[in-house]
Amino acid sequence: MFQYSARPDLLKDRVILVTGAGRGIGAAAAKTFAAHGATVLLLGKTEASLNAVYDEIEAAGHPQPAVIPFNLETAQPHQYDELAATLEAEFGHIDGLLHNASILGPRTPIEQLSGDNFMRVMQVNVNAMFMLTSTLLPLLKLSSDASVVFTSSGVGRKGRAYWGAYAVSKFATEGLMQVLADEVDGVANVRANSVNPGATRTSMRAQAYPGENPDNNPEPADIMPVYLYLMGPDSTGVNGQAFDAQ
Repeated sequence: MFQYSARPDLLKDRVILVTGAGRGIGAAAAKTFAAHGATVLLLGKTEASLNAVYDEIEAAGHPQPAVIPFNLETAQPHQYDELAATLEAEFGHIDGLLHNASILGPRTPIEQLSGDNFMRVMQVNVNAMFMLTSTLLPLLKLSSDASVVFTSSGVGRKGRAYWGAYAVSKFATEGLMQVLADEVDGVANVRANSVNPGATRTSMRAQAYPGENPDNNPEPADIMPVYLYLMGPDSTGVNGQAFDAQ
């Protein structure tokens, strides 16, 4: 496990947007960031799930979060522009962006993978992630210390049979992170890095490995040290790196 101990007020006064914040690693990250002082923007497609996370954060007495219902699979370019305008009016800037939302798609040989399924995975995992990054970059540049964290995978660093569109999308994720990191290096107070969460007790993991005993994997909350490190000031200057949560 990544070794890092975060002080309680590590993220005080920071505004951090988390995609896929309604469940799994996204929900754990949102609650963890809030517990360390951040105002968390909960973005996802299922409003009921986002509201549940919102309620937990508020009940714990942490800074009031914001719920942003947003479907990354169907969103049009103008909707990203409207989102950025709303966030600028409401918060002025953004200090962190965690790209957590993604879909698995069918685990099947490439020969049997339909074009529709391939494009759907790429739409959510790559195209939407690019749109959100490019649209929110001006708001990140207004921060004195901004961090963009991309969620990768072991199959985004070494391809494996039957991982199809998901693996391809995670290679693209690493590529986008590296290009962005190189562009902001030395010219903006923004850094970009990726995290491979590893085997974690989530519904996506259960979908990918139906025969596995989920109890053998850590809970999302257990892998939060690397996320806290990358979102806080202790990682200032760390840019273009691929991290493992475990």
